[in-house]
Amino acid sequence: MIKFAVLILYIISQIAVGIIGMKRTKSLNDFLLAGRNMGPWMSAFAYGTAYFSAVIFIGYAGKLGWNFGLSALWIAIGNSLIGSFLAWKILAKPTKIMTQKLNAKTFPEFLALRYDSPTYRIFAAVIIFIFLVPYSASVYMGLSYLFEGVFNIDYQLALVIMAALTAFYLILGGYFSVSLSDFIQGLIMLFGSILMIWSVVSHPNVGGIMPAIRKLASIDPKLAAPVGPPGFWQLFFFVTLTSLGPWGLPQMVHKFYSIKDEASVKPATAISTAFSFIISFTAYFIGAMTRLFFDSIPLEGGRPNPDIMVPKIIEWAMPEAVAAVILALVISASMSTLSSLVLISSSAISVDLTEGLGIKLGGKAKMALMRLFCLIFIILSLIIAILKPSIIITLMAISWGTVAGTFLAPYLFGLFYKQTTKSGAWTGSITGLAISIVLSVISRFDSSKIPMFGSLAMTIPLLVVPFVSKLTSKERTQQEIFKNAPSSQINY
Repeated sequence: MIKFAVLILYIISQIAVGIIGMKRTKSLNDFLLAGRNMGPWMSAFAYGTAYFSAVIFIGYAGKLGWNFGLSALWIAIGNSLIGSFLAWKILAKPTKIMTQKLNAKTFPEFLALRYDSPTYRIFAAVIIFIFLVPYSASVYMGLSYLFEGVFNIDYQLALVIMAALTAFYLILGGYFSVSLSDFIQGLIMLFGSILMIWSVVSHPNVGGIMPAIRKLASIDPKLAAPVGPPGFWQLFFFVTLTSLGPWGLPQMVHKFYSIKDEASVKPATAISTAFSFIISFTAYFIGAMTRLFFDSIPLEGGRPNPDIMVPKIIEWAMPEAVAAVILALVISASMSTLSSLVLISSSAISVDLTEGLGIKLGGKAKMALMRLFCLIFIILSLIIAILKPSIIITLMAISWGTVAGTFLAPYLFGLFYKQTTKSGAWTGSITGLAISIVLSVISRFDSSKIPMFGSLAMTIPLLVVPFVSKLTSKERTQQEIFKNAPSSQINY
């Protein structure tokens, strides 16, 4: 009853958020950016909650913690320092200034304006929509495993409930609803993480931090070593994929567009970094403890499935009241990520693709189309999740690697390197996309290799873009957009 009471309260809170957001959302700019008026706390929580979802707690925590042991905590450190601190430190201010100067509301629109290439906007919109669908599906799958394990609610019924809730509050309230919801959900995630660590560490199977380390070492000394059994390079690729990836993911970059002003960047950086460390440390530490609860990866349908380990630990090892809070934690992490994915992906089609193709629509028509594609995106994600691909982590890794590989280098050089040419940016995008897709297909989507392919897709274009830009240096570049604008022009 406690678990169901928490679930009902959570659903009611999200319905309220949707209604409040609807009253604040009057235009497409409000729907997409909440008027570019988000303060540091809401911006930082929006970034952090979009970063971490059920995938980290259910998919990544289970499999990586089981395989790497305590060395999986390097991923938490990378996520905090590279994925959060350096992302905010390096990208937030210039992204805010340049997107406002160009009046770019979306990621594809920024690329098109920066490189004077309307076709780039169409290309980016299609890539975002196609490859964020499986990421969204992976989040729904993680949530449904949790519902099935903790509530004994049918997997498909859980999918439908969560999809309906996402559609309701996002379609009504847009980005303001997302941000307000993210702030509430972020607080739940922080409180839930502390309870989760305490519950697992105090469980008899673990018996405290130092005994846990000794128990892991007795199973395999490498599980308590700086680098776990799969080896250095496997760990390196996971750190790279999950830490550098957010730099090129549109749903993450979007958080910098809407921050209120320059003064908000510094506190948001600190808040986001602390939030990321607490959440990621909790997930990977709990994942490492799975070895103390299971002798082998539990079976589902006759096959080992690491995605169900953490839900089973929550069900077995935690008092019902604590399990209810943990449930709220994972739901919060997932719903915030889902809302960001849906918002970015639906805007890619309803705004970027239509405008890129020269289709002119009025403000109300764009809002209606935006809401329609929010619903379409959710339905497509739901279909993939119902088909139940073999493992969550593969879906997420392919999505992250492909999307970040396509956009990271053109976005980064577009901000900081005046001489970046249209040819350089296009070549970088095609290179990243080809590396991720071609290598994944050749390997037959081998889950052990996907993180390496994603890492290569992100890093190789960082060499390709400046090299091709040098070769095509006679092309006209948009250097005038780097000139200092009057403070009134950029609203500071």
